[in-house]
Amino acid sequence: MSDTTAPDGTAAPVPAALPSGPGDAPASAGAAAPRARYADVFRVREFRFVFVAHVMSILGEVVAAIALTVLVYDRTGSPLLSALTLGVGLLPYLVGGTLLSSIADRLPARRVLVTCDLLAAACFAAMVLPGMPVAVLLALRCVAGVISPVFTGTRIATLADILGTGDRFVLGRSVIRLTAQAAQLVGFALGGLLAAFSPRATLTLTALGLLGSALVLRFGTRARPARIAAGGTAGAPGRTSTVGASLAAAGTFLRDRRIRALLLLTWIPPTFVVAPEALAAAYADDLGIGALGLGLLMTGMPIGAVTSEILAGSLLGPRGRERIVFPVAVLATVPAIGFVTHPSFGWALPLLVLTGFGISYSLGLDQWFVAAVPEEMRGRAMTLQTAGLMTLQGVGMAGAGAVAEFAPVHLAVAAVGVTGTVCSLLVCLEVRRTRPKGETGLTAT
Repeated sequence: MSDTTAPDGTAAPVPAALPSGPGDAPASAGAAAPRARYADVFRVREFRFVFVAHVMSILGEVVAAIALTVLVYDRTGSPLLSALTLGVGLLPYLVGGTLLSSIADRLPARRVLVTCDLLAAACFAAMVLPGMPVAVLLALRCVAGVISPVFTGTRIATLADILGTGDRFVLGRSVIRLTAQAAQLVGFALGGLLAAFSPRATLTLTALGLLGSALVLRFGTRARPARIAAGGTAGAPGRTSTVGASLAAAGTFLRDRRIRALLLLTWIPPTFVVAPEALAAAYADDLGIGALGLGLLMTGMPIGAVTSEILAGSLLGPRGRERIVFPVAVLATVPAIGFVTHPSFGWALPLLVLTGFGISYSLGLDQWFVAAVPEEMRGRAMTLQTAGLMTLQGVGMAGAGAVAEFAPVHLAVAAVGVTGTVCSLLVCLEVRRTRPKGETGLTAT
């Protein structure tokens, strides 16, 4: 592996990138390649299909979350149950990410992606059936949540096959994140409108969007072989169950000091960054700014995230993006500390925008992580990374809410900001200590 070691402590070279198909330029395989731009990513035909499929599925999932919330509330009149429809979509990530991650490497990637889309589409289609009990609706939402990290991890690993493991991979993954952030801004407004008109029709559109995504991936991406034989795991010959292989891989990653540190750097800052957003409704009520003010506050972090990621991806080269990883990761939660002053709406919104800027540390971190993980374990690593991120963000939201039960909302946000800054600093120090031998400066590739 480039300037790093595999989980077993032995050096392993970064595999050559697979070409993306006839007519595509060969993918860059390292940070030493010429600096890539967002336009270069879209010149790869296969990536364009992945992008289109992502737009179709992510918009559908965002509007579905709102529609399902409305549907459950209409059926029960219970604010608790309607709120649970959002939470149950996050909690199963831990299950899917830890117990099923080996699917991402043991089966051909295209087959996994298409199957996940079809299963998720079936879940949302079943929600539309008349008289469906609320418990079943929530259970179907859980099933979709279990599937999601396997799909996401497989797609990220496939991006490395399509774009290489260098700068184009970083920008390709950035495009996926940007699309998700933009989908929140568009999807919340569109989802509210569609859900008010007909929640079941909205869920039907979601199912159709996922079916469309499956078709685009099936006919727009290459069939690649599985990374490892279905009967075993990398470094462990013989037949191993899916769950056993997944747990073994998770143990391997967490025992490796470098990979563990990079996973923690992926997970820790977002765990605390979500506090202002999680408590936005309570803070809006505290300020007395109403639903419109709350809606504007909720746009703050996505706007900051989209702006910062575009700037970092467009204006900085690979080394520049790696050099900002540590400072931005540590500073990501600092704006939340500003809530100690109980800011008015005019100051709270810029603080949320600045908090959203913290996402830009992910670009440099992506390059470090893909270089640290053996190619044959890449799908499992990306799945675990995604599952941990989503799970800990849910924990962070719950933790912020718990603190706000015992302290004023603005002080709760500030306290989480202080804690997050300290924890992020400690993780950055650990990542720095695990730099490959012989490396100078801040970069890891």
